[in-house]
Amino acid sequence: MEKFGIHMLFLFFLLILTKQLSSNAFINSMADEEVLNEDQNHDQEIITSYDSEAMLEMEEDEWQMVGKKGNQFVVNNQPFYINGFNTYWLMVFAADDSTKGKVTEVFKQASSFGMTVCRTWAFNDGQWRALQKSPSVYDEDIFKALDFVVSEARKYKIRLILSLANNWEAYGGKAQYVKWGKEAGLNLTSDDDFFSHPTLRSYYKAHVKTVLNRVNTFTNITYKEDPTIFAWELMNEPRCNSDPTGDTLQDWIQEMAFHVKKIDPKHLVEIGLEGFYGPSTPHRLQFNPNTYAQQVGTDFIRNHQVLGVDFASVHMYADSWVSPQIADTHIPFVISWMEAHIEDAEKYLGMPVVFTEFGVSSKDPGYNSSYRDTLISTVYSSILNSTKKGGSGAGCLLWQVFPEDTDNMDDGYAIVLSKSPSTSSIVSLHSYRLNLFNTLCSSKCNWSCKKKKMLEKILYHDEL
Repeated sequence: MEKFGIHMLFLFFLLILTKQLSSNAFINSMADEEVLNEDQNHDQEIITSYDSEAMLEMEEDEWQMVGKKGNQFVVNNQPFYINGFNTYWLMVFAADDSTKGKVTEVFKQASSFGMTVCRTWAFNDGQWRALQKSPSVYDEDIFKALDFVVSEARKYKIRLILSLANNWEAYGGKAQYVKWGKEAGLNLTSDDDFFSHPTLRSYYKAHVKTVLNRVNTFTNITYKEDPTIFAWELMNEPRCNSDPTGDTLQDWIQEMAFHVKKIDPKHLVEIGLEGFYGPSTPHRLQFNPNTYAQQVGTDFIRNHQVLGVDFASVHMYADSWVSPQIADTHIPFVISWMEAHIEDAEKYLGMPVVFTEFGVSSKDPGYNSSYRDTLISTVYSSILNSTKKGGSGAGCLLWQVFPEDTDNMDDGYAIVLSKSPSTSSIVSLHSYRLNLFNTLCSSKCNWSCKKKKMLEKILYHDEL
């Protein structure tokens, strides 16, 4: 009965907190600028008050590995819902003294807005400032740059999803592996041979082994032992167009997930998929953004049922997949796309799902910052609608957050939080709400810890 009472109080508390979280209500509230600004000021006051105590407790707590219980991430047996971001080029910037400070700057800024996870590249194959210059041959200076990225993330309590390869040619990708194979005399006909040829598979597996066993030169912690690393990602957006049945990619995922887990059983693993439905689930094809999506060799549910894969990854780009022109159809697509994948993660997979990339380009016809805020608010609302029900919606990562004066890297999706007050306010509020879930006391403490007073303050603020 005591636990039931606590749960009822928790549910009542959440109902109060989330009474304005529906997409329409949130968007409508943005229409009145004075009201919005006033609300944001109130929210910022309570966020600032909350963050100071939260950071104090975080410093007191041991920095522990992220784990998983069913469809929820946990740290020290407490829930861990994430509000995060992508900044893929951190290793390259860290390799140059003139840009190294930008790594610190982006972590410091993101942390100040409550963001807790960053996804970035742990690969650069055969390109400018390559980490891996040729198979199993590494540039130690670039590796030290990656060490610096990991050590700086730890300082600002940011956890990292480290991606281990790229489907695309940027930073080398599977095309570079095929090029290396051809230089070694292999008879290769397609970039998709990356997934099937045993020699190319061995190149990739060797890279995985090298990164996971790396000892950080700044912290002296082996990567596979470092709680700063939230998860390993097998590949950024893997596709195997040459085999639309999905069998080739499925076999590769099975081998590589097992390989990662054999070396590092402590960290979580995800694939890096965009989330397209494939031939194993014809009843879900209706949720794909277009008919082409089912022909790229990926199969969302089947792929994520592989042993060793801990959570589902989904990307979300209405402007790339539905239409480049900002249109009324974009927001409904985002909502249905998210709801479908959250439902699948709960019903078929029994694991968390993270929307590891989402955003909108300022280069799109019809773009404006208000639309971007609407899109971000819609994504955050969908996550919270799942979170408050204990669902699989475990978090999302903006594509992408930049520090100031890095315009040369902007692909149109860059968000500089310090220069985007309306967007940064939305990000802060979402971080604040997720942190409420993350810092609730466990039942064993019977609400007697100091967090109880903070929750009472928040309840009182929201009632006002």
